[in-house]
Amino acid sequence: MSVHPLSDLIRFTRHNSPFYSALYAHLPADVNRLTDLPVVDQNAFWEANTLQGNSVLTAPLGEAVVYKTGGTTGAPKFSCFTREEWREFVTAFGQGLVEAGLRPGHRVADLFYAGELYASFLFILDSLAHAPVDNVRLPIGGAAPLETTVPTLEDFAAQVVAGTPTTLCRLAEHVVATGRQLPSVELLFFGGEALFDDQRRLLAAAFPHAEPRSLGYASVDAGLLGRPVPGPDPRVHRAFSPHTVVEILDETTGEPIQEEGRPGRVVVTQLFRRLMPVIRYPAGDRAEWTDHAAGHFRILGRAEEGVRVGPVSLYSQDALAAVAAADTDGRVMGTQLVVRRYEGRDQLVLRLATAPGDDDPAGLEVLAKAVVAELNAARPLYPDSIDAGYVHPMAVEWARHSDLVVNPRSGKLVRVIDERPTA
Repeated sequence: MSVHPLSDLIRFTRHNSPFYSALYAHLPADVNRLTDLPVVDQNAFWEANTLQGNSVLTAPLGEAVVYKTGGTTGAPKFSCFTREEWREFVTAFGQGLVEAGLRPGHRVADLFYAGELYASFLFILDSLAHAPVDNVRLPIGGAAPLETTVPTLEDFAAQVVAGTPTTLCRLAEHVVATGRQLPSVELLFFGGEALFDDQRRLLAAAFPHAEPRSLGYASVDAGLLGRPVPGPDPRVHRAFSPHTVVEILDETTGEPIQEEGRPGRVVVTQLFRRLMPVIRYPAGDRAEWTDHAAGHFRILGRAEEGVRVGPVSLYSQDALAAVAAADTDGRVMGTQLVVRRYEGRDQLVLRLATAPGDDDPAGLEVLAKAVVAELNAARPLYPDSIDAGYVHPMAVEWARHSDLVVNPRSGKLVRVIDERPTA
């Protein structure tokens, strides 16, 4: 197992990576505690981690696999793993799949995305191949036509379907729209995004015997983050010890948080990566400890999944909570925040998706008013800003799940869309 002692990793990185050498130049030579190291500035990291003249890598790029990263926003970046590092990555994650529910002989359909240097499809396929239990892998891919994906799932009686929540929901919507169900599916392994209650209702209609479960928490740039913790909340994970050290830091002071239930930003250190070291690297997510002693933490969403509408700061979780409170009949199956600007003022538009056949205009109008009322009550600065003439009133735009905007490369739902002109 190629997991390096922290002190050895720090010494090696300082000696071989010009970026980290400069970052740690002011520190004593014998630093061996994470809390003595500065948190990496992501912008500086990626400005240094370039295709030409790279100063982050600890060696020339001679033997490696290269993947593209960038999430749902930002310019694509490139993450490098040696053969041994990639094997450690997928082997550890494959062990986590068993904790997520993978059983011997399970037939697993991989609906993640491949090509264009994107990692998720190959990552899941390799993790399944390195899992400690036998399984049958069906490499379908997220870009395959739904018209061929569904028959393949039926022909092989697939028991597990793995993909982003957005991909799984698009599949479910197609299944429901064609009047079918896929009763053989036992598990829906989701990753890359959070899964929300509105999406669960759509999935249940298409996969009546399936339980949605997180397949684990990882990213191409940050690496291993958390393995699933069995229980009612799929957002709860625990660090991939001994490969990974996860910290939750106060968003104002930067101090490590130890108390439970206090949100902070996730910072990760990978003890198995040396070609492209990841030491106190911000993962881009917010989380809180649920059991600090056991290393259990709850993911609270992407740190950047927020938007400012006039003077009002809103997060996608705010809208999801408002929808959940107002939608007592479970009609909403997807939520997206859209920000527009006209007549010199911003406006928040809630794009809400309903199931095929749900076309009751009067009922939807009532529901729209209830959702807006809930969100206004939760964020009273918004109605105050309407009264002051700073923003337009909120609006609701009804859609189908297939109408929601997704990242064309990853297939992930884009939670916040800013349509305001930039010039």
